[in-house]
Formats: sequence, structure tokens, C-alpha cells
Amino acid sequence: MNVSLVIRQRLEALGLEQRELARAAQVTESYISQLLTQKKLPPASNRTDIYDKMGKVLKLPSGELAKVADLQRREQLKRKLGDPPEPLFQEVRELILRKCHPGKQAQIRAILEKQSFGELERFITQKLLDVVKGVAKQELESEQWLRRLARFSHKSYEQMRVIVLEFLDTNIISLSNENCVSFLDPLIESWDIDLVTFAMQIVLNHRVAPGHLKKFEFLEREQEEPLDEEPGFKEFLQTTALDCKATAEEIAFLRNLRFKKQRPTPLYYYRELQNLRDPLHFRSPQTK
Repeated sequence: MNVSLVIRQRLEALGLEQRELARAAQVTESYISQLLTQKKLPPASNRTDIYDKMGKVLKLPSGELAKVADLQRREQLKRKLGDPPEPLFQEVRELILRKCHPGKQAQIRAILEKQSFGELERFITQKLLDVVKGVAKQELESEQWLRRLARFSHKSYEQMRVIVLEFLDTNIISLSNENCVSFLDPLIESWDIDLVTFAMQIVLNHRVAPGHLKKFEFLEREQEEPLDEEPGFKEFLQTTALDCKATAEEIAFLRNLRFKKQRPTPLYYYRELQNLRDPLHFRSPQTK
């Protein structure tokens, strides 16, 4: 059982046409046709409202069509797992390079052209895809955003809904020229990467994307060595005469005090604790 068969059976049983289903789902008739002929894989149910809309028209129990779609997608994925990844289309690579900071384009191009689809190219493409997908997911239910993007891409509203549904199922292996023309090109203004730290900065087109700048840091840092406790602090904790029932928070504050040359005595920590507890030394949050 697959989505195509279920839809066909219900259309025939109810005497409905494809155009009526397309109108109800707010997609193009061509898209419905491609689903029915299995030229298109049904979209993931958690990324679209198309199954709810079609289910109502086809008079199916709520969620049934989405379950069939998910089962079909899982079977399709199992068949594809053994296939080796293919490189990006040349046009996709060129668009990504064109969006790169001008001062880095030549260097990045030289690295990418050493391999058909190397680690750096996959890394950059995945991050650009993640950012644009995030925008698409956030704005998917906004008719105003879809219509604005449709005008920007010279598409109809229904065509743009179809493109969004397909784009959200895209990964770096299946990224197409159409995905780039419809999303990466209009939504991404530019990007830059530090080839030492792999920190990446992505600038979004403010006319069609909420937010303007995305930054990602990928710098691995060594764990800092724990700082030695001051001898005077250790003695303060062990001196019964200076016992003042300090709280864990107060002890942590005193422990983190650092001195370059002078070595504080236990009495210093005692007095510092009293200062910390004295309300006269601090302003309340309401005081300006």
C-alpha cells in the first residue's frame, strides 16, 4: 500500500478529479499528478499539512494518509541506503561559491575542486542548507511569507508551496538546481568561513528571511586546568575561630578570588565574607 494507490482509490470512489484535490491541498495539479504516478516521493508527514488537507477531501480517518506516507518513505530509504553519495551539480557548486565572501572565493574554489564532493564542500553545503531549512520551517504556515517569496522567485503561491514541501525533504546529496534557485539564491546574501577554526558566518537576505546574520563556531578548545586554591583560603576554611557558617555560594565566590603577587591571609577571607554579607555594600536592583 502506498500514497498513490490510496489517493487513486478514494478519488475514484468519491468521483473526484485531481484538480479538486490540488485546490484543497493548495498545491499545483502537476504536483498531485507526480505523486499519483510516483515520480515524486510523498513528503514527510511532520513537515507538511498536505495530508490533513487531502485527508478531509478524500474522507479518510485523521492521520491515515500521513501514516501510509511515512511507511512508504521508510521503504524507499531502505532501498537507497546502499547507494554511494553523488557529487553536487556543477551549477549548485557555482552558486555556493558565488555567495562566498569575495576575498575567499579563489581559495575555497581551489579546495573544492580537489575532490568531487569533499569534506569541506559537504560541511559548507550542509550548514547553508540547515539555515535555509530553518527559515522555511519557521515560515511554512505564513501565507504572507510564501506569497512574498513566490513573487521574489517569479512563481505562483501554489507552486511555492510545492517547492517548500519538496525542499524540506532535501538533503545535501539530493540538493538540486531548482532548490538553489528557489531558496539558497534568494534567501542567502553571502557566507564566509574561517578555515582555521571553521567558524562560519551566514548573512540572510532581509527582504525574504527573518533575522539577518547567523554565526556558528566550531573551534575545539583544551579544557582549562583547575586553578590552585590560595593557601590563606584553605587555612580560613580550617580555622575554627573564623568559622562563620559560609554557604556553598559564598565559599565558591571566595575560592575564585585571584591575586597576582600578594598572598591573602585567612583574616582577609573572613573580612571579605563580612563585606559580601553587608547590605550597605550593595545597591538593590531597583536603585539607579
